[in-house]
Amino acid sequence: MSLTFAACFDPDGRVHGLPTFPWRLAPEGLATRRQLRALGLRPGGQEIAGQVLRPRFRRGPLTAFLYRVDRAKPVRPMTPAKTAALAKANAARRTCPTCRTDAGYVIPASLGMCVACAYPTPPDGIRP
Repeated sequence: MSLTFAACFDPDGRVHGLPTFPWRLAPEGLATRRQLRALGLRPGGQEIAGQVLRPRFRRGPLTAFLYRVDRAKPVRPMTPAKTAALAKANAARRTCPTCRTDAGYVIPASLGMCVACAYPTPPDGIRP
């Protein structure tokens, strides 16, 4: 279904079931999850207050749900256990499964190993 810009404006929610606004034209007091996060907030279990739609050519529209900023709660602080788990996960992403060393960077999924293991130099030092 191809939407026009005018079809994205439904502040009463008669057509889409939710108050709907065109992309970048949401009213004050409503924000997406990313915008809430930038403010240091989270939805906190509240219901969706609306949506913004962006029509696209030959594809379905992009949708972003809106939440009320006045009902949003602050982001929960990181606990020591979460910090340790995140450090462990990041260390696993840097460890080469072939040579078992810390590569110092996140190992690309396309290689599956560090660059030194993926492209070893020949004994004479000449690259093919």
